[in-house]
Amino acid sequence: MNAHEIDYHIYGEEMQYVEIELDPQEAVVAEAGTFMMMDSDIKMDTIFGDGSNQDNSVLGKMFSAGKRLLTGESLFMTAFLNIGQGKKQVSFASPYPGKIVPIDLSEKGGKFICQKDAFLCAAKGVSVGIEFSKRLGRGFFGGEGFIMQKLEGDGMAFVHAGGTMAKKTLAPGETLKVDTGCIVGFSQTVDYDIEFIGGIRNSVFGGEGLFFATLRGPGTVYVQSLPFSRLASRVWAAAPRGGGKDKGEGSILGGLGDLLDGDNRF
Repeated sequence: MNAHEIDYHIYGEEMQYVEIELDPQEAVVAEAGTFMMMDSDIKMDTIFGDGSNQDNSVLGKMFSAGKRLLTGESLFMTAFLNIGQGKKQVSFASPYPGKIVPIDLSEKGGKFICQKDAFLCAAKGVSVGIEFSKRLGRGFFGGEGFIMQKLEGDGMAFVHAGGTMAKKTLAPGETLKVDTGCIVGFSQTVDYDIEFIGGIRNSVFGGEGLFFATLRGPGTVYVQSLPFSRLASRVWAAAPRGGGKDKGEGSILGGLGDLLDGDNRF
């Protein structure tokens, strides 16, 4: 498998985007909805699956596209091909505040495992597939279910981490315990399982769920401080209810506090 060799530059701090430079006839594939801007000589095309060309038969293309349904993604991806004479740029934006993480698959043994919605874009030729959990407990309680995404090949791929990203390099046998939703991805040499937190008070009143993930080295682990599910739940909790009034968050006086601090709109 030989993916296209692409150059890139990541811009921004909290709301990042990655600009990818394509030589003539080079291409990049991306998830729908991540496109930001491109030069005029780049051709955009919607394709089945990931365009990795592992199997060019009709059945192979259908199987490649069908795998994406199991991860909750669309059947289609978008390919951007440079049909011009010189170098051209195409850019992709992160979906919410966080960091874009470049992954060189040739340095990861040709495979990287990530959560289902972490993938942003990759050089054409990189295979975006599914990784089934072989452990029943991890499948039921691991936060990502039986299925995670796997990126395979020898090219560059880009994943997104919410909030601040932490990169941990684990020695053989070294274990890291992580909230299940905070995992971005890890190299294929890392052993991933879930563990019961234990204790009635921790389980009932701790507010952190019943399980956390255990990641055992050797290998590299990427952890995010703000999973999208956590961000969405906080936004939903603070959203106005019944008549459009908010919850007075930030003040022990509630709505009266809003009048005192200047938020006196009706």
